[in-house]
Amino acid sequence: MTELPSVDDVNRASQALQLGATAAELHGGLCGWLAAGGAPGNDWPARVLADDHLAPVADGSVLEQLLQVTIKQLEDRDFAFELLLGDSSDVAPQADALFSWARAFLGGFGLGSGGRRPALSEEGEEALNDLAKLAQASSEDFESGNDDDEDALAEIEEFIRVAVLLLHGDVVLAARHRQRLN
Repeated sequence: MTELPSVDDVNRASQALQLGATAAELHGGLCGWLAAGGAPGNDWPARVLADDHLAPVADGSVLEQLLQVTIKQLEDRDFAFELLLGDSSDVAPQADALFSWARAFLGGFGLGSGGRRPALSEEGEEALNDLAKLAQASSEDFESGNDDDEDALAEIEEFIRVAVLLLHGDVVLAARHRQRLN
């Protein structure tokens, strides 16, 4: 099971639990949490959304599947990691989802690191700074039907995907490697 649940399924699960977050925001926050070394668990929405009153997700639920597949994708050596954004053919909703994902990732990364600044490689620092700049962008900067804007969004999505894997590698995988060496 390495395929993410659908955007619609995650949105429905979020609405049913009254989480107040879109699928892109939930996945971005979850990825940030995990990339910063946050502990995986069925209480992840409470951790990622910084609301201790949220109930844990049920075993076998869409949100539990989102957690498990995301962990597998982040750990995959074949770089199978994907962003959960949706497949709108219109540029504005694509851009909104992408930039919301990036903002949520940064929030999750901050929460997952427990307020401390994790040790990052030079590339990791640059990637985190670039993600912060992207999180400030909006869909107003893009025009529907503009092939250049569609290409730019695809490049931004690929950059974010690689940046997340780099940050996860710097924080989580490097820490595991150090532990094995000691």
